[in-house]
Amino acid sequence: MFALLTCVFFLAFCKCYALNSDGVHRVYANGERSQLESTRAVNVSTFYNVIAQDGADPWVYKHSDGWYYSTKTTGGDVRIWRSRTFISMDAGESRVVWKSPNSGPACRAVWAPEMHYIQSRWYIYFAATTCDDKNENHRMFVIENTNADPFSSTFTWKGQITDATDKWAIDGTVLELPSGQLYFIWSGWEGNINERQILYIAQMSNPWTISSARVEIARPTYSWEINHKPYINEGPQVTIRNNIISLVYSASGSWTNDYCLGLMTASVNSDLMKASSWKKTANPIFRSSNSIYGPGHQSFTKSPDGREDWIIYHSARYSGSGWTRQVRAQQFTWNADSTPNLGSPVNPNIPIRIPSGDQLRDRYEAEHARLLNGPYARAHSTASNGLKVGHIDYPDSTVEFTVHCTKAGTYVVVIRNGNGSGGNADATHSLSINNGNPIEISIVFSGWDIWGASMIRTTLKQGANILSFKKGTNYAEIDVLDVFLDT
Repeated sequence: MFALLTCVFFLAFCKCYALNSDGVHRVYANGERSQLESTRAVNVSTFYNVIAQDGADPWVYKHSDGWYYSTKTTGGDVRIWRSRTFISMDAGESRVVWKSPNSGPACRAVWAPEMHYIQSRWYIYFAATTCDDKNENHRMFVIENTNADPFSSTFTWKGQITDATDKWAIDGTVLELPSGQLYFIWSGWEGNINERQILYIAQMSNPWTISSARVEIARPTYSWEINHKPYINEGPQVTIRNNIISLVYSASGSWTNDYCLGLMTASVNSDLMKASSWKKTANPIFRSSNSIYGPGHQSFTKSPDGREDWIIYHSARYSGSGWTRQVRAQQFTWNADSTPNLGSPVNPNIPIRIPSGDQLRDRYEAEHARLLNGPYARAHSTASNGLKVGHIDYPDSTVEFTVHCTKAGTYVVVIRNGNGSGGNADATHSLSINNGNPIEISIVFSGWDIWGASMIRTTLKQGANILSFKKGTNYAEIDVLDVFLDT
């Protein structure tokens, strides 16, 4: 059942700006506007599709303990998050589980960690290179935690995971068959030159050891795989349905809008160490659409009640942004042949239904907030309810929300915001809750009207709570808040 959140949004206006039907903002006196517009938050079953405003190579795993565990590329360490819902992963509790020793083969450029639960133990696989930061030295490594709770105890170093060739390797993942047999699949170089990235498979004797020669199962050959150099097949992820293994991988230049997802399939009953067992689909199965650019390097997970399948992927924050990326999620279905039907990236400005079994949330439109010392509502087609609040330009510019909650507890607040500051600079807002110490809200650059999402976990009291946003560094707009109990 959905856990219903009953929070009421009401406004205390002294003076505010509002948008009239003629598109011009007006100044209203005490209480006048509150007679014209609803003062209640809307309880909704949708969300706007950004689940991490900054990040790449997202990995999300739904465990039997009710937590979603996630990780992504940070560049300098391995960090894990946990949350009760994956669509608020950015607000989850986090922990750094491995830091660079500043020496040895795993020192810099830590990429694409993946967190697996295998044989009742936790394993994280990641790529890293040497302290000279040379890409050609990237290899795969493994750490292990034997505790049932990965936020307890420590991850221990298991070392490099490699076949006998010890060639360049990134984006390693584990395929575990129903029989328990383990395979390692990764993106690697054939030789020592960065000409193309090939997908390889090898058998494993345990979760940290490859026990066979590597076998090539895919190389870039189609026009959509070789439209940028070097040619790329990378980011392999596997899912099994009705004994069909679907290996979804990323192709084309990861720094371009052409980055996309391809598909290979094999039967669980075939000899997976034979290249002929794997069949590649001729066309990409997920590519740029609806103003979402360069979608790739995905993982798969289930909704909280286990009834739905969801893809978690990164995309460019804006057209041409290259390796400046954010994380999104959407539900997918299945084709008749038991392969995933991913469809197209959904329109980011149309809220989509929350995962089945997830909590409803209360939505507060920024144009209904108390606006002081500069901010006012403006119409824009990308904004929730067609209105956004901008011109938060002065140190005392304030956007103030009042939230009344029927119970005290820990809540998640998701702020749909946008930053188009000059020089592609990040921005901040200063948030105080019930006149408490200010919290810095980071808002990455994506451009005006290309919305992201900042998320926090915070304690709200029973009754009225005042959330007051003020200008921080640079400039950003607020569209809408979603608030829900973190249970």
